[in-house]
Amino acid sequence: MDTENVKNACSAGASQGSTGNSGSGPSGRLYAFDGPAAAVLDHRGAVVRWTVAAEELTGFRAEEVCGRPVRELVADLPDDLRDAEMPASGRVRLWHQCGDTIDVTFRTTKVGGSAEVLVLAAPTHHIADHEQGAALLRALSAQNRITIAVHDTDLTTVQTNAMPGTADGRPVQPGTRLSDVLRAKDAEDLEAVLRRVLETGAPVVRRSQHVSWRHDPARQHALSLSAFRLEDARGRPTGVAALYVDNADQMRARRHLDLAREVAERVGKSLDVVRTAQDLADVLAPAFGDLAAVDLAHSVFDGEEPSKQLNGGNMGNAALAPATAAWPAGIKRGEPVPPLPDHPLLLSFLHGEPVVFGLDDFIAMVKDPQLIEYLVPRDTHSVMVAPLHARGLTLGAITAWRCGRSDPFTEDEVDLMKQIASRGALAIDNARRYTREHRAAVALQRLLLPPATTDTPAAETAGVYLPAGGGAGSSGDWYDAIALPSLRVALVAGDVVGHGMPASATMGRLRAAIQTLADLELEPDELLTRLADLIQRLAAEAPFGDRDIVGGTCLYAVYDPVTRRCAMASAGHPPPVLVRPDGTAEAVEISPGPPLALSGMPYETTMIDVEPGSVLALYTDGLVERGDRDIGQGLPHLTEALAAHCRPDRALDETGRALLADLADQAPRDDAALLLARTRAVPAADTAHWEIPADPAAVSRAREWITRQLTMWGLDNLLFTTQLIVSELVTNAIRYGRPPMDLRLIRHHVLVCEVTDSSSTQPRLRRARTTDEGGRGLFLVSQLGGRWGCRHDQNGKTIWSEQIIQDSP
Repeated sequence: MDTENVKNACSAGASQGSTGNSGSGPSGRLYAFDGPAAAVLDHRGAVVRWTVAAEELTGFRAEEVCGRPVRELVADLPDDLRDAEMPASGRVRLWHQCGDTIDVTFRTTKVGGSAEVLVLAAPTHHIADHEQGAALLRALSAQNRITIAVHDTDLTTVQTNAMPGTADGRPVQPGTRLSDVLRAKDAEDLEAVLRRVLETGAPVVRRSQHVSWRHDPARQHALSLSAFRLEDARGRPTGVAALYVDNADQMRARRHLDLAREVAERVGKSLDVVRTAQDLADVLAPAFGDLAAVDLAHSVFDGEEPSKQLNGGNMGNAALAPATAAWPAGIKRGEPVPPLPDHPLLLSFLHGEPVVFGLDDFIAMVKDPQLIEYLVPRDTHSVMVAPLHARGLTLGAITAWRCGRSDPFTEDEVDLMKQIASRGALAIDNARRYTREHRAAVALQRLLLPPATTDTPAAETAGVYLPAGGGAGSSGDWYDAIALPSLRVALVAGDVVGHGMPASATMGRLRAAIQTLADLELEPDELLTRLADLIQRLAAEAPFGDRDIVGGTCLYAVYDPVTRRCAMASAGHPPPVLVRPDGTAEAVEISPGPPLALSGMPYETTMIDVEPGSVLALYTDGLVERGDRDIGQGLPHLTEALAAHCRPDRALDETGRALLADLADQAPRDDAALLLARTRAVPAADTAHWEIPADPAAVSRAREWITRQLTMWGLDNLLFTTQLIVSELVTNAIRYGRPPMDLRLIRHHVLVCEVTDSSSTQPRLRRARTTDEGGRGLFLVSQLGGRWGCRHDQNGKTIWSEQIIQDSP
């Protein structure tokens, strides 16, 4: 084929297909290319030899081009280069047998000892890709945090820049497998990933992988793996390329974020100082250090502020984590922390900065081998101490230890510890302040409560109080036992809305009000009505936003040991439980009125008979309401427990404690108060009753009756004063009262004289003038007796007087 024929063939092909696509045919398809095309030219530039790669590149067979000038294959050859010698290198466009032109880059070299020239050519875009790929590979290989590895189809390493950190520092040699440099399990996992990429062609991008070198299996490295399949020009798999990026900084930053988030979520939920400290230690170990301890000033445990000079001598351990670790003898929970010697590094601690010690530095600071053994955990190589500094107070310190093969503490971990210590200190200080306020509220509550036990002629009583949360909170629950005239006793149980100091203060005001109203000897319904009016006034005095939380419930009962009857009324309070001497128990049916915060609704008094030796139980809702039951379920449970625990041979205070332990939650959400009253009765032989006729002559007959009764009781020493008192009281009843009228004597440690009539007129004590003919009766009664008073009921009034019986039991 001559030159003109080649040109014509190429021109014809070019007219039938697209041109100008470097290395592509008419459809833009890239021609397969496995290696450089080669041709040998003689001294005239004619083709002497033509390789198979040259045939694949141009489409011309060897017999078509051999013997012909190579310039005939060059498209758009400039005229000034037609007769020039073949340059050493360059870039030209060759004709393809199909009519396309191919942009190639070539290089020439003399064949040794002859005039022949060897020409090597390749498509220009392949050369550019190769050069860019080589530059990229060199750049990646130079990165000390990026490891690149090329594996063949057998996953044998062909090329890598991996440095396994061996003692000689040599890189991984080609021909090795992953199992030669990695721990067996890690190599197996990685090969499974790379084999899947090789088989499917699906790349792996940024897969988190933890590996350990074979010579150092205890130390893990966090890597991010990206892998893709390598293919030749025909799409046949030739191997796998893997890029391993050192992910340690990102993993460390993520761990730091996770640790800070866990501190925010877990630390501070409790308002108990020790529980908060333990939560802080549990978060730090083992996520931050292998071991962690929290030490606090002794005063912080009690809710008080720490001293300005804080050192080990005035601190105690509050928390250790993990608790199962083999701690040294000097580090025990609840034990004092030994003082440390002064050191310049501790100045940073005093200024709120964490301090990091290596083991050697710590030994040099302490200078006492025995103290080192006493304080430092085994295998420790690094320790960090951070102050718990909040609101200008140094509350204590956090100590974290790194042991064994753990990495030493770094600068960024010092900053992280500073943030954690700041948040932990605020949580501990909040718990400290709450502890202080709670203890003050509980102390106030207990000071406002009556004595735990009382002993009166009407009943012996025992009260038990359990603050909310087992001591973590307080509200306004209270009980009371008030001795009344005529040997009676008033029993009270109440619950104020709210918690803390305001509730305790309100409870104290209500208890004082009930004491005062009880001295007026009001009926239970009348007393609760006046108490509700007081609550309304207190609510009106409260700040506008706090008016809705001023209120409460109350049960008021009065037991008379002479009549053996008990009158009671409820202001929204749970009913009492009566345990009879035979051991049976039941809730008393009463008609509860509205809570004390509501007014305008009447209260109703319920009267019941009570046998001597019975136990009357008054309580608050914290004893019958809990998370898993309401009052409807809790009241029967309380009734059964009272029947089981209230035995005649068992002291009431012991019974009360046993009931609380049996009924209350471990950490109740509300206060619980319980008042137990074991009733007594005045024997019939110690009382005497006489009906007073509406006749002035009844005064002398009353004196005669008094004389006989006191003589029979052996109270002759009280005869004269009693006659005078009875004369005045009976005279007033006949003159100002209305029948029926009664005179009653009660003998106990006092002698009680009572005159009852049907009039509601209130007697009044006044000082009579010299010229007055009357008005001295009550004055004489008040002077002769120990005390006197008047009480009203639905049928009238009773005026009473008491005289102390000398040498009475």
